[in-house]
Amino acid sequence: MKSRRKFMIAATLAAVAAPIGAVLNPAAAAESKVQLMFVQSAEGLKADDKTLRLINVAPQTIYFSDRPERIAGHITMPAYLKEWTAAAGPDNFSKDPPNATLSVYEPGQSTNTLTVIEISKPVVEGKDLVYSYRLIEGKVPTAGGATSLFIDWIGPGGGVGVGFHGVGVGGRGVGWR
Repeated sequence: MKSRRKFMIAATLAAVAAPIGAVLNPAAAAESKVQLMFVQSAEGLKADDKTLRLINVAPQTIYFSDRPERIAGHITMPAYLKEWTAAAGPDNFSKDPPNATLSVYEPGQSTNTLTVIEISKPVVEGKDLVYSYRLIEGKVPTAGGATSLFIDWIGPGGGVGVGFHGVGVGGRGVGWR
């Protein structure tokens, strides 16, 4: 029983230590083959046909992975924004913008509005995060309440790979129904 408990503690510590290195060091991500997805939450949304503003966005961006290595955590906004620069590796989000599913609470609606978009050019303005976007599926509300943005994978070596943007292998993408 004691050896199993020691193993579980060691495994937990290893799982917690690995994602931080993978997120902050693209070479570590390449070695561990981790594919990270991100979630950003905001108090509200304002959008037009080219930009969306996450109003009072949380200062931490949540990340997680799926099997075989299930990891999760959060990073600061500056660390997340680094994924959009050349410092993140040759296949960074800026060179290969991710798809994302926007989930917006709109008063009077029985369910959240879900929209699939491609996001680019994030800019922090005060407590807001502003993205340029390209519509893929659905309709972006011009305003709304509680909002979450579910951002597609960034994989080994930084950036995303074939099939992760709804192209290539089937119709895979964040929010695919």
